[in-house]
Amino acid sequence: MRKVYSLQIQYPEQTREFNSRLTKTGRRSLSHSISQSSTDSNSSGDSDTENLEDEVSPRDMLQINSKGNRDFCVKNIKLADYGRREIELAEDEMIALMTLRKSAQGEKPLAGAKIVGCTHVTAQTAVLLETLMVLGAQCRWAACNIYSTQDEVAAALAEQDFPVFAWKGESEDDFWWCIDHCVNVEDWEPNMILDDGGDMTHWIYKKYPHLFKKVKGIVEESITGIHRLHHLNKAGKLCVPAINVNDSVTKQKFDNLYCCRESILDSLKKTADVMFGGKQVAICGYGEVGKGCSAALKAMGSVVYVTEIDPICALQACMDGLRLAKLGDVVSQVDIVITCTGNKNVVVREHMDLMKNGCIVCNMGRSNTEIDVTSLRTPELAWQHVRAKVDHIIWPDGKRIVLLAEGRVLNLSSSTVPICVLSITATAQALALIELFNAPEGRYKQDVYLLPKKLDEYVASLHLQTFDAHLTELTDDQAKYMGLNKYGPFKPSFYRY
Repeated sequence: MRKVYSLQIQYPEQTREFNSRLTKTGRRSLSHSISQSSTDSNSSGDSDTENLEDEVSPRDMLQINSKGNRDFCVKNIKLADYGRREIELAEDEMIALMTLRKSAQGEKPLAGAKIVGCTHVTAQTAVLLETLMVLGAQCRWAACNIYSTQDEVAAALAEQDFPVFAWKGESEDDFWWCIDHCVNVEDWEPNMILDDGGDMTHWIYKKYPHLFKKVKGIVEESITGIHRLHHLNKAGKLCVPAINVNDSVTKQKFDNLYCCRESILDSLKKTADVMFGGKQVAICGYGEVGKGCSAALKAMGSVVYVTEIDPICALQACMDGLRLAKLGDVVSQVDIVITCTGNKNVVVREHMDLMKNGCIVCNMGRSNTEIDVTSLRTPELAWQHVRAKVDHIIWPDGKRIVLLAEGRVLNLSSSTVPICVLSITATAQALALIELFNAPEGRYKQDVYLLPKKLDEYVASLHLQTFDAHLTELTDDQAKYMGLNKYGPFKPSFYRY
């Protein structure tokens, strides 16, 4: 019988379908995928040296780390030293995870956990993965995105005997091969899943459903993965509890709102060299991502139009001084179109036929389906590759639009995401894994749960130290008056921040 560990983390009150093709430039391109998450981009340090036809696939290379271990598949194990330096830099900024390592290291609350994961493989997520191991977990990992992996970081993990199967520029077949090598292992079966997009969960349900007999829970980060879990639940096929990290307050506000508010400008500058003052911009969707993008562009002097289906979000846009319109009514006059909905076919061929010459089209939403890029791959339109993540689509009359990142997530493919933001999400993921793994039997049913409010607040409190911030504490009398525990949680689950 597995020993049940009690969580000794210091809480505030205690401390105080795939279609691959080769483009004319010889680069590998996926126009759509059975899994939206697997083709969203989260690339850092992009270059345009993607001539893959002369390269040997990592699957065909025999690589061994310095300890004689070969249970991994990465681009080049010799990049490990470079990747280790990147991970160490990320550790300096991810204070919350380093605090978790110190506060929970003694008892190791994840001892006995066998976590199989499918997330981005970057320096920041490497800090999370190594934190899970410090806390006692065994892990096997694949990338949720064919373009996002930092090869040097994957090499650094492999050098430390971390079973990682990921490299930048995987094909669709590579993608599923990597996931399968995390799961189909002799004498090793996972009991926890950490997913970003639902691909790992999907693969296990499809190929190895018997493994769910031992799985204690799933932690999912993305809206795409959450939709897939809810579909399983409605169909009566969700056989383990799952925690929805995507809709935690800290993830929604900081990863979606504040992150996009900063990264949209950097992404557009790096790819399109655009000046924002006086530009007319149509932002499709006024959720947290749309709010962040709108605020940044309005502050730079752009004229911002917003499209919305939700009257509440639409009213918010109006009260924020933005112009609410239908895309078809303004698409012929705007200079930039940005999708932020997470939906499909938000910008279709009919819209792009109406756009003026030079209009920039990009996506900041979760999936790569918002812009109908497939409709642009027709004989009458010419594609001109300009540079990394920038293509001109040229109409027969000479008109061209500027398509960024082939309709994939712009900030994740063409810029960088602040480490602080990634730290917040990673901390929530770690705490959710600890919560599910150590929860007494019966606490969580076969359903999708939000991250408990107390853990959400704890994620935030761990990051306050970054700002030298000091919380005010309720007096006993004040706490009694408000009907609260003076150490939290301070808001009900239905509270809207």
